[in-house]
Amino acid sequence: MSEREFMEYDVVTVGAGPAGLAFAIRLKQLKPELSVCVIEKASTIGAHILSGAVIEPQPLDELLPGWRENPPPICVPAGQDEFWLLSKTGGIRFPIVPPGMNNHGNFIVSLGALCAWLAPQAEALGVEIYPGFAAAEPYFNEDGSVGGVRIGDMGVARDGSHKPGYTQGIDIRAKVTVLAEGARGHLTKQLVQRFALDRDCDPQGYSIGIKELWQLPAGRVTPGRIVHTFGWPADSKTYGGSFIYHLDKDRVAIGYVSGLDYSDPLYQPYEAFQQFKHHPMIKPLLEGGSILSAGARAIVTGGWQSLPKVEMPGALLIGDTAGLLNVPKIKGTHQAMRSGMLAAEHLADGLSPQGFDAKLRASAVMKELRRVRNVKPGFKKGLWFGLLNAAWETATAGLSPWTLKNHPDWSSLHKLGQYRPPRRDYVERTLPPRDRLAGVYFAATEHDEDQPVHLKVADTSICVTRCVEEYGNPCTRFCPAGVYEIVEDASGKRLQINAANCVHCKTCDIKDPYEIITWVPPEGGSGPNYQNL
Repeated sequence: MSEREFMEYDVVTVGAGPAGLAFAIRLKQLKPELSVCVIEKASTIGAHILSGAVIEPQPLDELLPGWRENPPPICVPAGQDEFWLLSKTGGIRFPIVPPGMNNHGNFIVSLGALCAWLAPQAEALGVEIYPGFAAAEPYFNEDGSVGGVRIGDMGVARDGSHKPGYTQGIDIRAKVTVLAEGARGHLTKQLVQRFALDRDCDPQGYSIGIKELWQLPAGRVTPGRIVHTFGWPADSKTYGGSFIYHLDKDRVAIGYVSGLDYSDPLYQPYEAFQQFKHHPMIKPLLEGGSILSAGARAIVTGGWQSLPKVEMPGALLIGDTAGLLNVPKIKGTHQAMRSGMLAAEHLADGLSPQGFDAKLRASAVMKELRRVRNVKPGFKKGLWFGLLNAAWETATAGLSPWTLKNHPDWSSLHKLGQYRPPRRDYVERTLPPRDRLAGVYFAATEHDEDQPVHLKVADTSICVTRCVEEYGNPCTRFCPAGVYEIVEDASGKRLQINAANCVHCKTCDIKDPYEIITWVPPEGGSGPNYQNL
């Protein structure tokens, strides 16, 4: 094997999301002489970014003070806030919006479009940005410290052989590696384990967010209107809720979030979202409209007690890969940007990760998370306890003398026959998409079929034996893209992995009850091509 080619920088950042780009911009503002590189696995910047999203603008004001004169392409000032409890046939509007969900002064954006807008501003400062570069594994120095990343090879066939266009991936070496991979980062997962970064914290928690962007008939959209709901179609034991954000140009962003700590093995997050769209209060908004784009992504929800150590020899963690989302606010962008800017200010002092963990924990980022640390875990005891607990935690500003524990999402599923399934009572669907495969079409996901399967199942025999009997193959239900399928042919039952459908949401890596599924990056540039999500 020939020695790999390499490139050298002062700092390499993995992930061109809001944390990674805010970090790169701030570092170059402070230390223009440093060489800074950002790599991104998507084919274009923003193509793998999916979020609601309503953002708090303060970090952006600090980073780029004149941004409001040249705002991102989708940037609608927040207007009226509404908060509803839904039943199957109606709903009750809360007279007061919970404090964390008051969006006065905020902006509705497309986070993908925001990142695509931030990238050229980083490049103007001298940041080198490389989309289509998928970091396959960390690169380690001789002393065991992180020394950069190794880019995955291109042109490898499904059987592992080299195709005519094979290109060996290069090493990108750096004095400091900044991981800004978003929720359930592939490299972060490896490094947390290698350096035992989660030794002193609770397991991380996640939800799955599924979102569609709709074009509606003229007159239905009220730009700036923000609607959140909870209740139906989730039962009282399942954490779930929706968002409807009214944009400009008769467009609306609509989505549904399901906590991946759900216990019902028959629950289907994708179907819950589609059922929500058919609620009597929602369906009239969408009828006659058309879907422009759709996708899904894991959301990190563990909060304060699940924060791992965010520094290690040669590297540090920022943004959602560290777990900084504020669950009651349903917002993480401001936290991601703050942490990225804080990391830049820390590295500008000496280009060493050492001390960043303490600096982050002493910052406003962690103060915000500590105040709401008990809200999401309270919902593990059901909807009504969760609401009462949230009201208490809000009233006391998080000063409770206790901290509720988080448990791994994969461990929460009940086995078939050991629980009473809730009465779903779902309605017949008429709005698009007709099924998950149609949803994949709106995600514009693309993978070369002749490449190694990037969803690694350690023991597929479990799928057709224990898993069938104990859980009924929940992977065929929790995946929003129909990647996992149990098929039967002459040789018997087997797991079929439709890897080309994958939208890189990472749900399978999180929720599989046997922890035998590992998501690894496919060829750089593969995956969804989200438009304005």
